[in-house]
Amino acid sequence: MARRILLISSSRIHGSTYMGYCAQEVQSFFGEQRHVLFVPYAAKDYDAYAGKVAPPLSDLGLTVSSIHTHADPKRAIREAEALFIGGGNTFLLLKTLYDLDLLDLIRDRVFADMPYMGSSAGSNVACLTMKTTNDMPIVYAPSFDALNLVPFNLNPHYQDPDPTSTHMGETREDRIREFHEHNEIPVVGLREGGLLHVEDDHMWLKGVTGCRLFRPGQAPEEFSPVADLSFLLHP
Repeated sequence: MARRILLISSSRIHGSTYMGYCAQEVQSFFGEQRHVLFVPYAAKDYDAYAGKVAPPLSDLGLTVSSIHTHADPKRAIREAEALFIGGGNTFLLLKTLYDLDLLDLIRDRVFADMPYMGSSAGSNVACLTMKTTNDMPIVYAPSFDALNLVPFNLNPHYQDPDPTSTHMGETREDRIREFHEHNEIPVVGLREGGLLHVEDDHMWLKGVTGCRLFRPGQAPEEFSPVADLSFLLHP
């Protein structure tokens, strides 16, 4: 199966500039595809978002154009060398992809070897569903079903329970456990600073932090970079 995918938990970590902590990984991932089509649909102000993203990627030698500046979004995706879907609100992002009828087209292009990078919400929608997002449903997406580029779900920005906290609300682990009361899909709790690099049928955990893997009926498992997580691509 031909696919090249980079799923980033967060575009920033504490003490780093935008994509600063993973700049080398991003630059290496895109390789010869020097022109990247950016999808800003997880935010409201497309111009401002694209203006924030373009300069740091330009510093990596990448030319960035935003899909909202193209008259025909479908044609832009058909002609794209590579795709980057940014973070923001996952509900807004997925709704817009449905409204513009772009999901099948993106999926087809990715499985035809177009490099795909997602960050936060952009990583969420690469999965089977968006059910493990952290975001509020500020708009109505017609389905939770997402791009299905990988056969599992992500919880980006995953935070471990703090044993010293007096907060009485649910932890991320609690919410993922609730998810598994009704769903069988594995969930990767990807901490800020973590990323998943997929090449065909192989996947590695990279970045500067680890991840936690949740599967129904099993104790959570801890992984550190550069763990081989290819088994998650073969359910």
